[in-house]
Amino acid sequence: MFEEFFPIFVLIGISVFLAFVLMLISWLLGPSRPNAPKLRPYESGMDPIGDAKERYSISFYMVAMEFIVFDLEIVFIYPWAVRYQELGFGTFWAVMVFLTILTLGLFYTLKKESKNFSISKAKQV
Repeated sequence: MFEEFFPIFVLIGISVFLAFVLMLISWLLGPSRPNAPKLRPYESGMDPIGDAKERYSISFYMVAMEFIVFDLEIVFIYPWAVRYQELGFGTFWAVMVFLTILTLGLFYTLKKESKNFSISKAKQV
């Protein structure tokens, strides 16, 4: 049994060794000129302002959840789309119900986001 997996272990070993060697070469040969602007915290093209522990807007989490939902949607729909002619109408209608539920959820989150956004903008003004 070990003989079957030996090439995989060799490939993993070579990959790990190569990764360490390349990091070592980069560290040894790469320029290192740290200065004050390079060492300052930097996030998403903006200078950090305020405490790092401040709360995020709920819309941030809503967008993240929508991304996860649509990512999962692709995972479920892609195999169905590849073999939909072989699966019949029962599967077709099951996928349509699935898509309908996801679409309703999207409209719900969009409505909630626009409501939350308008309320938060009104408080800031």
